[in-house]
Amino acid sequence: MDGIGQIFWIFLIIVSLAPMVQQRLLAYARIQIMERLQRKRGSQVITLIHREESISFLGFPLVRYIDIEDSELVLQAIRQTPKDKPIDMVLHTPGGLALAASQIAHALVRHPAPVTVFVPHYAMSGGTLIALAADEIILDESAVLGPVDPQLGEYPAASILAAARTDNPNRDDRTLILADMAAKAIPQVEETIFELLRKHMEEPRARELAKMMSDGRWTHDYPLTVEKLQEYGLPVRTGLPDELHNLMRLYPQSGRRRPGVEYVPAPYHPGGRDAAPPGAGRRG
Repeated sequence: MDGIGQIFWIFLIIVSLAPMVQQRLLAYARIQIMERLQRKRGSQVITLIHREESISFLGFPLVRYIDIEDSELVLQAIRQTPKDKPIDMVLHTPGGLALAASQIAHALVRHPAPVTVFVPHYAMSGGTLIALAADEIILDESAVLGPVDPQLGEYPAASILAAARTDNPNRDDRTLILADMAAKAIPQVEETIFELLRKHMEEPRARELAKMMSDGRWTHDYPLTVEKLQEYGLPVRTGLPDELHNLMRLYPQSGRRRPGVEYVPAPYHPGGRDAAPPGAGRRG
């Protein structure tokens, strides 16, 4: 029994340490790709990538958004980048705190060397705000940005104002307070967008586009495609480096027993490049 007991405890230790080892290996692989991209482009690569993550071994999903901790770390990375060194920022995020996103955006605008934002899949809301600070935005052909209309809790600010304008004798004070906050939030975000857009276009067009992206005319998850963004006059193009597709594979979603998408990897890159790495066809 002693031998069986020892085997059990060894097995338990291995199972407990396996997730930690896997995370360390993933982190090392990510750093290698980032360093390779930095050497290739002569830039400082900064990533802001939010996936649904699991808490420890308990498996509870944790959805990540742009928060103050993110802005602190990104601002630190920007400060440590030499002023003559370009910055390449990789964005994959549903958005987050307007304050944190605005801090990152303004820090990128103040960086003297060129700033490029790469979007492999999507950068919505606050992610779009950060992207607008770049000198160039490079998206995958199917990647999207989104509107930057402010949200107050679970409700869009524009919808709160619309509800407050509707006659309702039973309206409570909370609705009126939210409407007052919404009336302040929309012009604040519009002004921030305008400040970021002025370097890309003439002021009248920047004002028009800032209003369009902040006034709530679309739903908050409305996709702004490459074609739409180019039509609006933004410095957007396609041509995402292959390194970034490989990098995104190293940020797996939280573990689920059965992947939602499966396919057989095949040589699909133009120019007859090698096939996707093993396991690339599973997304969980």
